[in-house]
Amino acid sequence: MKLDLSYINENKTIVIGVSAGPDSMALLHYLINNTTNKLVCAHINHNVRKESIEEEKYLKSYCNKNNVIFECLKINNYNENNFENEARKKRYEFYNELLDKYQTKYLLLAHHADDLIETILMKIARGSNLEGYAGIKKINKYQDKIIIRPLLDYTKDQILQYNKDNNIKYFIDKSNKDDKYTRNRYRNYILPFLKKEDPNIHKKYIQYSNTLLEYDNYIKNQTKKILNTMYNNNKLNIDKFNKIDDFMKKNILYSILNTLYNNKNNIITNKHIINIINICKKKKNNQINLPKGLILIKEYEYLTFSFNNINKSYKFLLKDFQTINNHIIKKIDKTNNNGNNICKLNSKDINLPLYIRNKKPKDKIEVLGLNGHKLVSDIFIEKKVPLSLRNNYPLLVDSKDNILWIPNLKKSKFNIKNNENYDIILEYCEKEEK
Repeated sequence: MKLDLSYINENKTIVIGVSAGPDSMALLHYLINNTTNKLVCAHINHNVRKESIEEEKYLKSYCNKNNVIFECLKINNYNENNFENEARKKRYEFYNELLDKYQTKYLLLAHHADDLIETILMKIARGSNLEGYAGIKKINKYQDKIIIRPLLDYTKDQILQYNKDNNIKYFIDKSNKDDKYTRNRYRNYILPFLKKEDPNIHKKYIQYSNTLLEYDNYIKNQTKKILNTMYNNNKLNIDKFNKIDDFMKKNILYSILNTLYNNKNNIITNKHIINIINICKKKKNNQINLPKGLILIKEYEYLTFSFNNINKSYKFLLKDFQTINNHIIKKIDKTNNNGNNICKLNSKDINLPLYIRNKKPKDKIEVLGLNGHKLVSDIFIEKKVPLSLRNNYPLLVDSKDNILWIPNLKKSKFNIKNNENYDIILEYCEKEEK
């Protein structure tokens, strides 16, 4: 077995993820005997098997004998329902801490060709994008770090043979045979069938993976060029977006969402992407709620992406001066202006005190000069108020919750004309930047 280590600078420290299983022990042994780089063994004791203590002790002793720095993380409890997901998260957090501690960018992991086949099959079953269908990357760069998987060209059997030839001790995790884990079912049933059909099936999957990654790299470059013409400041120009073909639309959306989700896998599905594309084709303004609190708001010619746009109800007692959503509602002494940014009331005609609140479902206002009520939502549509602002838009109400004024948009029948008596004057204006 000969591993390609040409990606690694000779004078840099290497962090190696080592579980004490056959794959990672083979990788650690190979590096000890084939590189002069400073080595750091990163071991995670998941603390769910009684054998974990023995494995940790042996690995620590092995590293001490071979002049390898030993770093261990012991996990005392898990909070999520998905053990595999949480364990992976904690594992990579630990790796990142060590990369920073030893001021290096190289992380080596022991994934092999069998892992690649399993991952590809799982991605196909679950659904993914082109990069996802390619499975595991041999070289994966993220931020200023580089993950390298030198064993990816070798099968499990080849690694076991290397261990046998070099008399390498390793431990077997019995949970790898437990069919309650999705990956194990692929490993225990589908992989043996494929290998029986073709002993060199791994080479076909490696070729398949590399081909997809080549296509993915080309498409990403083209996507970036198109994306720069229609996406800026978390806003996507819908008119331009709708003119490109659906294949490129998917890539545009995956590119945006992967960035917003910091390239975390398994958050966005093809169903999400198709839903976004279909909504962009319709004229109606709309809102899409995606995982992790991401909200997409379609309003007129733009699709806005925002994590912090979750609307909360509010109600404030009106004082002389009230700031709402970068605007100010304030009491003034006099004005000749009678536009919709000014509200004039007679305290004898209304129920004090006055409040400022945001919109409720089915809110209605008895509009000045109109014989009857009108839905506030209809006024928002007529006035083309952005969908992102509607639920938080301020309304002036009295103590009986009658809507007296929609600032800048509409006045109620309670508003007084200039030639009549009024003792309350309110003005709505933008907050001045200091």
